[in-house]
Amino acid sequence: MPISGWLVALIFLNGMTEVAAQRYPVKPIRFVVTAPAGGGVDLMARQIAQNIAEGLGQQVVVDNRGGASGVIGVEVVARSAPDGYTMMIAGNNFLIFPLLGEKVSYDPIRDFSPITLATVSPNILVVHPSVAASSVKDLIALARAQPGKLNYATGSSGASPHMAGELFKAMAKVDIVRVPYKGSAPAIADLLGGQVQLMFSTAVSVVTHIKSGRLKALAISSAQRSQVAPELPTIAESALPGYESGVTYGLLMRAGTPEAYVRMINRETAKYLQKTDSRTRLLAEGSEAVGGSPAEYSAAMKAEIRKWAKVIKDANIRVD
Repeated sequence: MPISGWLVALIFLNGMTEVAAQRYPVKPIRFVVTAPAGGGVDLMARQIAQNIAEGLGQQVVVDNRGGASGVIGVEVVARSAPDGYTMMIAGNNFLIFPLLGEKVSYDPIRDFSPITLATVSPNILVVHPSVAASSVKDLIALARAQPGKLNYATGSSGASPHMAGELFKAMAKVDIVRVPYKGSAPAIADLLGGQVQLMFSTAVSVVTHIKSGRLKALAISSAQRSQVAPELPTIAESALPGYESGVTYGLLMRAGTPEAYVRMINRETAKYLQKTDSRTRLLAEGSEAVGGSPAEYSAAMKAEIRKWAKVIKDANIRVD
């Protein structure tokens, strides 16, 4: 085909893509939430769904698929058709579980088209008041002076509090002992009781106890100071440059979904994340709105996998 023929074909294909995008969506979109109904993630997802529905003029149906730390919902989307009518919101644990040797049927990079990084929820490093440390430097010094004596509480393997603790151990070169629990509630209960000495927890879970003096907050795990707890220094600035951990939630579709559809969902989600009332509501729940392009989210996913793969390998972490 001569060059002019290729140009005509390219223009035709681009035109067809735009026409398809203009017609999308022609039926309800299924929005898989990889968490049970009623929690903070579910509430955020429903608000995003409403925003997308209003922007695109089509119903967005929330489908809660909690269980197995979100793996069930992720696998539902991995098996879906790449037609733009199934999407999900998932935490960064779906990136980490395959690195732990967890048997999952998906590849987080191969099987999904990133839409946008929606939120980040940094961890707060809290200690029981009996711990003789008022800063991260104090805590590191105490841990080095008493190797194996300090315990840190976590929920399931691969969840944010666990990975935050392992990253802290590696970067601070300290020996603190993990005590796993079946969820954050019993972990915090034992921390309040002094059975364990410290924990990396989402702000919403511990802020009341910090205000009451039942727990001491030493620092926050974000790369820069966070609006979630602006009074707290970061772990990075306090003692460990480069330290960063937290829970991130992003939107994704099945790999192979037309880019035009991905861009449309990205655009409508951005409208929600940029609203002042949305950002205020998320902050009250311990999260910061992020947003950004599909390419930016894709790069962030790959960076997280590289980072946590090293931590997991060096510490020889496996599923409980």
